[in-house]
Amino acid sequence: MFYLFHGNDTYSRDEYVANLLAKQGDPDMVSLNTTRLDKQTTFPELQQACDALPFLAQVRVILVQDLFASVPDKAFMEKLEAYLPQLPATTRLIFLESQPLPDNHRIIRLAAKEKSGHIKRFDRPEGGDLDRWVRDHLELRGGRITPQAVHLLAANVGSDLLALNNEIEKLVLYKGPEGLIDVSDVVLLSPYAAEANIFELVDALGNRQTAQVARLFQDKLNEGIDPFYLFSMIIRQFRLLVQTRSLLDGGDNPATIASQLKVRPFVAEKLARQARGYTFPQLEQIYRRLLQIDVEAKTGQADLVTALHLFVAGLTVETSSEIRG
Repeated sequence: MFYLFHGNDTYSRDEYVANLLAKQGDPDMVSLNTTRLDKQTTFPELQQACDALPFLAQVRVILVQDLFASVPDKAFMEKLEAYLPQLPATTRLIFLESQPLPDNHRIIRLAAKEKSGHIKRFDRPEGGDLDRWVRDHLELRGGRITPQAVHLLAANVGSDLLALNNEIEKLVLYKGPEGLIDVSDVVLLSPYAAEANIFELVDALGNRQTAQVARLFQDKLNEGIDPFYLFSMIIRQFRLLVQTRSLLDGGDNPATIASQLKVRPFVAEKLARQARGYTFPQLEQIYRRLLQIDVEAKTGQADLVTALHLFVAGLTVETSSEIRG
């Protein structure tokens, strides 16, 4: 038989393949009889692997990664189409494509008409489907979670299912089977989510989007995020922006910034983009104001939420001279 598993949800795809292989017999023998190929594979190499008889097992598994990412030459495809219906009965040939293929792809058409062909598309869940994915996978691990916490986790981590799975495991271990996971638990244990959450707010701050900033800031408070936690994340973000602006002014690129600040490359890219929206003196002034708010809030001289509203309002004006508390 041959299988075509395609789409950008590689996490669910790999889970599906693992379950499929688990049904093929002893795991050690299946592993021994598994061959992995990639898009550089020639047709003779593919045929040789498929024609080989399994050793002390019922089947031989051939996994081919992203063979169709770039279109193979016409001769290759013609040979492949002629060969697939003739696969040995003991062979399980699995094509793994990390992006969706068009419905008129030659192998999709072939699999649709051949009894030995199987097709399954895996698309990353979005919106309500992503919320359901979070809830279902958490319940599978014996956890319980509020709808608000589900939405916060899904919205901030996004459809990176591997990252979501890691966050779910942490939350279930932290709360145990009897505990109910809420928004505060997500904020406490998921810096990955919190970081993405704060990026959205800081993006709006950098673009001086007054209405957007006010809405996002209030949304964070409505989600139950502790004001002091939100404040600490804003301080951290502007500290990173000060460092990033300094590195950019010194001629460094995002790759170097990622290394210097010990952040993920995509985080460094966002930091560089945000930092370019400010001059270095502006960022210094903003950071000093944040430190002043910190002192005033901790010594009872100012209400933190009020001070943050004033700070946010000041950042959305056109000139840094108007940044006041």
